[in-house]
Amino acid sequence: MNAAAGMQPKTSPLEQLTLDLLGSYQSDPRGLHIAKQYLPSREAIVEVLNLVLDLMYPGYFGRRDLNRDNLGEHVSQIVGLLAVKIEREIEHCLCYGRERQDLPQERTQMRLGECAPRARELTEIFLGRLPEIRALLVRDAQAALEGDPAATNLDEVIIAYPGLLAVSVYRIAHALHGLGVPMMARIMTEWAHSKTGCDIHPGAKIGPAFFIDHATGVVIGETTEIGAGVKLYQGVTLGALSLPRDASGHIIRGRKRHPTVEDGATLYANATILGGNTVVGDHSVIGGSVFLAHSVPPRSRVSLKEPELRVASRDGAADPDAIYFDI
Repeated sequence: MNAAAGMQPKTSPLEQLTLDLLGSYQSDPRGLHIAKQYLPSREAIVEVLNLVLDLMYPGYFGRRDLNRDNLGEHVSQIVGLLAVKIEREIEHCLCYGRERQDLPQERTQMRLGECAPRARELTEIFLGRLPEIRALLVRDAQAALEGDPAATNLDEVIIAYPGLLAVSVYRIAHALHGLGVPMMARIMTEWAHSKTGCDIHPGAKIGPAFFIDHATGVVIGETTEIGAGVKLYQGVTLGALSLPRDASGHIIRGRKRHPTVEDGATLYANATILGGNTVVGDHSVIGGSVFLAHSVPPRSRVSLKEPELRVASRDGAADPDAIYFDI
């Protein structure tokens, strides 16, 4: 007998990689979505979002040839298209939520149609709220125009300002979050996060005439409450302190973890406000780079002590304490 004939064929590197990955999936199933029917589609939800933005700002998103004669036809067409698409995605999200809650042996018995009546009901409610959402967004855009001396007109604000885009997506997503479709809402706000650098959780509660100037790096947590006419600058964080845990070490959810910012307050660049019991009183001004974890009363002015600067002449005698560098 040929000794070579009794040898097992050698496993190629790619075959070994496949075996290793399959072993990884079996040993740790986290991050594995198989043997399930439902998973929300990011692409389809972003498509829904763009249709809503078209209705919020006709002529800015989508068609640019609109006039008073064809506007009605255009809106009717978008509303009809949106109704079909958003109902389908809400249905998928609802079934996804149910599938996660059901026992494994029950998952195979669930059908998409079981979620259809509720999806249709939520779609009607959401569509009915679009005029209210648009009224809020117009006030947000006006607040941006009035709050930024560099803004020349409302067109510039709507077309170019990342802060308004982030707030616009938040308000749309917040309505869906309140209707019990959190996955769709979160996909929308994370899309806006990737586009603007501004991270607003759809569960936050934000009043009218809200303006985020520059936008980049702003973080607004889930249980944040913001009043009317509030202005934030870049890098502001409205976050949580260390999260409470139960006896088993698991995070306790459902509590207010993020601050409250009352009407008319202004928070300058890189201010960090933390804690569910922290309240920034109305019409207060929080200076740049302030770290605040306790409440301040209305009309407060909070700032850091100005650091001491040392200025030395480059032409004079060398300052032994100065730091020189090249970039």
